[in-house]
Amino acid sequence: MAIRVHHLNCISTCPLGGRLMDGRSRTVLERGHLACHCLLVETPDCLVLVDTGFGLLDVADPKTRLSRFFLTLLRPEFREQMTAVRQVERLGFNAADVRHILLSHLDFDHAGGLDDFPRATVHMLAREREHALQQRSWLDRQRFRPQQWSSQPRWRTYEPDSGGRWHGFEGVRSPDGLPPEILLVPLPGHTHGHAGIAIDAGERWKFLAADAYFHIGEMEATPGCPPGLRFYQWMMELDRDARLHNQDRLRALCRDARDIDVFCSHDIAEFELLSGRSARLPGEGFMDH
Repeated sequence: MAIRVHHLNCISTCPLGGRLMDGRSRTVLERGHLACHCLLVETPDCLVLVDTGFGLLDVADPKTRLSRFFLTLLRPEFREQMTAVRQVERLGFNAADVRHILLSHLDFDHAGGLDDFPRATVHMLAREREHALQQRSWLDRQRFRPQQWSSQPRWRTYEPDSGGRWHGFEGVRSPDGLPPEILLVPLPGHTHGHAGIAIDAGERWKFLAADAYFHIGEMEATPGCPPGLRFYQWMMELDRDARLHNQDRLRALCRDARDIDVFCSHDIAEFELLSGRSARLPGEGFMDH
């Protein structure tokens, strides 16, 4: 059986600034709309989840799980049916079928659903785990939420110098226990251990670049990004030079590799193009083969 891929939006965020943040809203006075683009991958042996978005416990009690700062700034659109675990079930699977989770990074809007898959091994870059656990700065403590990390005993980490090359990216490897068609690709900058995930889905590769960029316009030959979203990226970056360098490399990949779909975690247009449905609807049926 070939690898098959679902595109899941695991709870949108609605940031202050409207059009300044998403480039789509009517005004700057309303809330914007950003996706939380995750992937459900069906392999011959098991299901693999790529990022988890917000989880059931985030929906049930956000004030104990998430920071007041980000709850106010982003106002997530908490709907239980949009959590990864409920979308997995909607697609006819059981949460126990998800044996592996590949995590791009440990920000609260990517790791919130880890608790919902208690049998899954969680794969990430070693530097991401190390930095998140240190909780060095005020912003680190707002973005990295240990309340979401009951899965820590099942975390498996990788050093970036232990892998090979993929389309010019170094330190790339297939995580333990997963087929070679699924790759963890270091993309530091947004966080120190930030990674993208590349999946060979047959005729085309799917490459979730996560938060290496935030808006589809940033991959154009002449890059563009709504000003509020550009400021948000600056606020959240931990290594500016690395982030901008990786954006340059991703633009080159978009230009030169015609068999790779490159997309980020938060752009609504990218999500709706690849999923074939509104970002406000849960997953239903396989779109990719």
